[in-house]
Amino acid sequence: MKVTIFGTGYVGLVTGACLADVGHDVLCMDVDQGKIERLKNGQIPIYEPGLEAIVSHNVEAGRLLFTTDAEQAVQHGILQFIAVGTPPDEDGSADLQYVTAVAKTIGQYMTDYKVIIDKSTVPVGTGDKVYAAARASLDHRGLELELDVVSNPEFLKEGAAVNDFMKPDRIVIGTESERARELLREVYYPFNRNHDRMIYMDRRSAELTKYAANAMLATKISFMNEIANLAERLGADIEAVRRGIGSDPRIGYHFIYPGCGYGGSCFPKDVTALSRTARDCGYESRLLNAVEAVNAAQKHVLFDKVSHYFGGDLSGKVVALWGLAFKPNTDDMREASARTLMENLWKADARVQAFDPEAMDETQRIYPDEEGLQLCGTKEQALKGADVLVICTEWKEFRSPDFPAIAAALREPVVFDGRNLYEPEMLTRYGLMYYAIGRGSNQFQSA
Repeated sequence: MKVTIFGTGYVGLVTGACLADVGHDVLCMDVDQGKIERLKNGQIPIYEPGLEAIVSHNVEAGRLLFTTDAEQAVQHGILQFIAVGTPPDEDGSADLQYVTAVAKTIGQYMTDYKVIIDKSTVPVGTGDKVYAAARASLDHRGLELELDVVSNPEFLKEGAAVNDFMKPDRIVIGTESERARELLREVYYPFNRNHDRMIYMDRRSAELTKYAANAMLATKISFMNEIANLAERLGADIEAVRRGIGSDPRIGYHFIYPGCGYGGSCFPKDVTALSRTARDCGYESRLLNAVEAVNAAQKHVLFDKVSHYFGGDLSGKVVALWGLAFKPNTDDMREASARTLMENLWKADARVQAFDPEAMDETQRIYPDEEGLQLCGTKEQALKGADVLVICTEWKEFRSPDFPAIAAALREPVVFDGRNLYEPEMLTRYGLMYYAIGRGSNQFQSA
């Protein structure tokens, strides 16, 4: 099938590359000329495991093309995927200007039947706005062409997006059009050979499904962080509690890991946007508001622990920081807990020596002139001359470090672990004091 993708970010590029990889003829459109030129030359603008090889292979095979020509893009495919950004507006609601702009563009250039597919995460009712925007462009041209709008939300985890797309647990299709449904069934057929993963529903239900899924996952994380904070005050060990409740199949082990707060491009903005949607229709979502509040507070827990250890005076202290990205296997630092920690440390006149396997360039881009930041080439270099070590991201290479070397390098043999990577007894054997999240009475209370 001929498929057009508007947007070459995480969602758009992964969608286009994976559809091309199963044989479809895909054209990706973006207004960023520099990005398109880099993609044509095989340069991937994001770090996502496995994506670069798929893009290169399909560009070479001629199944994956890139353009800045909107008319060419609209003419190319009967299926027109919208995968542009929906950043939070000032009031927390999703900004739909880029989504509706694409819809207007499609209406401006289409000459036959098209299916517009909302792949971006959009509030309930956006499909109606997309249809109206495209129809307005058609009316301006005096044309009565047929048009369908489908909600097809993505469920891709950064760091595992390619695998999630190629082996989806569900493919949600929101439409009342049988014609559009058949076309979507055809384009996704290669991903359904083992068993049918297609779930059909109306458009508004599909739009809400995406937000509800992310809100549920965020809720589990914030709940566990609440229990972890309580465990510290009660002298309990949250890791034992986690295993105890996770063994219940009604709860499960997924997303019940306590830590220093969730981040990324999805959970924070989607929970906020859903809460805003609730208010707009006259409903106050107390649970979602609490999820946001718990997460915002959790991002300060590591700083509070470090500050408490030094008696509230961090002036001149040097903190080694392992992990900058909001999660492993990505270079994405949007809403990352490490950013909150670093900014708090700088306000307290402390300095940071940081290392991350993939997010160093992104950190430099975000903080180009920060004098209190030194980016180090290895995790070992980050330790040299540092007072303490703080861990913000659970990269695999941090899981089994040289503990005696850590103890020897630090001025104070102290590790603050925001992801609970280690067993306290093990670090004690190596002469290290260990402060994690919710690991019992040996923890410092938040200030």
